[in-house]
Amino acid sequence: MSTPELDPDALRSALETAGRRCTPQRLAVYEHLGRAERHPTAEEVYQSVKATVPNISLATVYKALEALVACGLAVRLAAGDGSARYDARSDGHYHLRCLRSGSVLDLDTPFDPDLIAKLDPHLVERLQKQGFRTTGYRLELVGYFDGGVAPAVDEDGA
Repeated sequence: MSTPELDPDALRSALETAGRRCTPQRLAVYEHLGRAERHPTAEEVYQSVKATVPNISLATVYKALEALVACGLAVRLAAGDGSARYDARSDGHYHLRCLRSGSVLDLDTPFDPDLIAKLDPHLVERLQKQGFRTTGYRLELVGYFDGGVAPAVDEDGA
């Protein structure tokens, strides 16, 4: 997985531009997301971050994650059951989700910004006629890992 460079100054700037403070808790959450091999839940972030910020609460982790999402520094990946995982990558990329474990991983295939036009050349036009303005798309492959466990991720994300 290609994670963003952890730049505390960029984090501070993005948060302050959005009218938010850069706190040690938000920095710890951001650093965890940037290092995570898979897209963690808020609970997983909490379990990891409390080792370095022992007084952090789960509620603070949720608020930090939502602040990062609001500033464009993270993406909330919602599942159909209401749960969510978080992704620090803001570049275009695809995901795969194991329906058994809930694991979400980056899919190692090039992002195609023209994929929708290739699938249905008139789709965006039809949607515009219905009053819908397309601003992007997300692609998530869903299925099951053999044995129910996602394979280990190497440094290339494969």
